[in-house]
Amino acid sequence: QINFVACQLFALLAAFWFRIYLSPSHASSAVRHAFATLFGIYFAVFCFGWYSIHLFVLVMMNYGIMNMASIPNIHRYSFVVAMGYLTLCHISRIYIFHYGILTTDFSGPLMIITQKITTLACQLHDGIGRQAEELTAEQNRLAVKSRPSLLEYLSYLLNFMSIIAGPCSNYKDYIAFIEGRHVHMKLLEVNWKQKGYDRLPDPSPTAAVMYKLCITLVSLILFLTLTKNFPMAYIIDNEFLDKTPFLSRLGYLYVVTQAAKPKYYFAWTLADAVNNAAGYGFSGVDERGTFRWDLLSNLNIWNIETATSFKMYIENWNIQTAAWLKRVCYDRAPRYPTALTFILSALWHGIYPGYYFTFLTGILITLAGRAMRNNCRHYFLSSVPLKIAYDVVTWVVTQLAVCYTVAPFVMLAVEPTIKFYKSVYFHMHILSILVLLLLPIRPQAHSVRRAQNQTMLNSVKSK
Repeated sequence: QINFVACQLFALLAAFWFRIYLSPSHASSAVRHAFATLFGIYFAVFCFGWYSIHLFVLVMMNYGIMNMASIPNIHRYSFVVAMGYLTLCHISRIYIFHYGILTTDFSGPLMIITQKITTLACQLHDGIGRQAEELTAEQNRLAVKSRPSLLEYLSYLLNFMSIIAGPCSNYKDYIAFIEGRHVHMKLLEVNWKQKGYDRLPDPSPTAAVMYKLCITLVSLILFLTLTKNFPMAYIIDNEFLDKTPFLSRLGYLYVVTQAAKPKYYFAWTLADAVNNAAGYGFSGVDERGTFRWDLLSNLNIWNIETATSFKMYIENWNIQTAAWLKRVCYDRAPRYPTALTFILSALWHGIYPGYYFTFLTGILITLAGRAMRNNCRHYFLSSVPLKIAYDVVTWVVTQLAVCYTVAPFVMLAVEPTIKFYKSVYFHMHILSILVLLLLPIRPQAHSVRRAQNQTMLNSVKSK
């Protein structure tokens, strides 16, 4: 943990230096790629020692696949190899280290690299191996039209800004950043002459970085004061279960889940700030004319804490991982996209049993929440008081559903998970099943869209 914080703080300083002294106007793309790669490799070795060899082995294995595999299969081979290697490393942590979390735990960077490898492979497959008519608008925008060079490939996967804590970004966005086109492309989407500008503005990330560093500091303080004092294990303590009423146990479950969040807020917000400090992460201009630096943001804390649906919650938590799951799984799954996406998420996180309890429960609650929203929400939109009452109730249910779902994720093992679910009478499982049995389920937009795309593609082919 000390190595992690030290590396990220050093990366923050290096990022400022990188933006000022190795800006596209001062250095070539090759120099920027080389610096980002070499510093990333140094950070990996500093943090993980010899264990960092796993990162480099996976990167080079998939570079071979990317250059030798046929385009129609490149995404499949890359996915199998990357996920397979990651899973083997996860297995070693359980069966060799017996649930221990090593001080040299390299699985986090390996997980990020796996995301990037599979993202690039899918986007390369889209750009070379598929027709434009087969792709969604987003897939067309992100499609990669040619295989990257070795330097570009290494820079994308191992750059110092994301090697330790991510996040995963799209290959075309990263290359545009290195080549100095990243901000310019977003600014061209706005008519600046109408706003009184005679030339394009030059957005600075400094204010965004300072704001995110403040969030990081607050998160660190909360982690040091709350997380240790409200351990998740206490909710299955025998004395606690014997003396505490059911509703009080649910209230405490919410408290300990809240106490577990600051470490994620700290790590993800600091990683976002590092990328912004380097000049990466500009996402455009909002309706108020404010420059936005949230292209790589991994969470929206306000939307998380005020979420009124399970879907809204998970869309704002670990945002870049959710985007990766959508691009490599949900949008490409022929059937059962929701279930397959949750299963992939569990496999990517590791093989601790608690992960599978969490994500399999998540499938059930997501489907039940969707059914409730589709069948009931419109009845509460006719007046403001009804809408407020609906939002309050759905906020409470959403927060409790999230707490119920993620508790096994923290507990990891089977025995405490079963004990926890027994202590709360499996209530969310039972309620979700009843909702799915009693309410009609409408076709998913994903299925409708896939059918429409296939019909359009068949029409194009017939012409």
